[in-house]
Amino acid sequence: MTEQQNVVPFQSGKSVESNKSADKQQSVPAPQELGVLARLIERFAPHDGRFDLPVPGLHVLRQSSPSSELQHTLSKPGLCLVAQGTKCVYLADRRYEYNESRMAVYAAEVPLGVKFIEASKAEPYLCLVVHIDRKKLSELIFRAYPNGLPMTRHNEAIYLDEANPDIVRSAIRMLELILSQDNADLLAPLMIDEILIRLLRSPAGAAIAHIGLSDSHAFKVAEAITWIKEHFREPIKIDHLAELANMSSSSFHHHFKSVTKMTPLQFQKTMRLQEARQLLLTRAVDISTACHRVGYASVSQFSREYSRMFGRAPSKDIGHYRDR
Repeated sequence: MTEQQNVVPFQSGKSVESNKSADKQQSVPAPQELGVLARLIERFAPHDGRFDLPVPGLHVLRQSSPSSELQHTLSKPGLCLVAQGTKCVYLADRRYEYNESRMAVYAAEVPLGVKFIEASKAEPYLCLVVHIDRKKLSELIFRAYPNGLPMTRHNEAIYLDEANPDIVRSAIRMLELILSQDNADLLAPLMIDEILIRLLRSPAGAAIAHIGLSDSHAFKVAEAITWIKEHFREPIKIDHLAELANMSSSSFHHHFKSVTKMTPLQFQKTMRLQEARQLLLTRAVDISTACHRVGYASVSQFSREYSRMFGRAPSKDIGHYRDR
């Protein structure tokens, strides 16, 4: 996976048409506000790791050291607000870096390489993640766009933009409410709606909104991704996926690659290899077993593609992690 600088911003003309309903001027959050957000996140994350909050749809992350190498994961749709530190993710040949001055929105489930760039014990990476549920988003779209949703030319899996101070302030109020336990179960979901509406009114709001519209290309690609996730061990046919998405094969292939930056077969292969690595490192299965469980027929082909993706042959990769 290359470290090519190819960051996709919200403002990119390739990503979204001009959104006249979005706020035209946007400042950055004040350092004091980011400090408050960081301290609140630390209350929920006393040590490194992921912590689900008492209110569904929210979690926080803490990391106290930079990454020595890529970690591999599958993204989930969500808004990432960083209060401190810097994180970098890789999708195919794209590189996306975000920190307290830049927020990230994951609009699709895609396989990623992840690195923490700036993180230390004194100043750990701290992030609040607001999950994006497609059904909830579909309910909010028409409140955010009462006069109709602007058209978009392209859909992406990841969008970046300057951190929105109004969203940061909303997040602070929400976390303070959850800590106070003052009717948080009733009020926090409304505050999540507020954050999502502010996101929908942002420069990329129209593009993000399309993941909640059942007749949009973004929604149909998301449905295809869900099918591949559930059937990645099986052979897949583009014509079948296109039929599920109610699109022509050529149109489906184009829009799938536009969002994920890879073809459906490349997506499936990446999922197979990530699952195989998880099996090898956590369940102590042998290489042949892992190979066949994820759908490979040939161990030699599996080993070649594993080495190409992770930089080490399966046996060396297992030894590397067990010796750490």
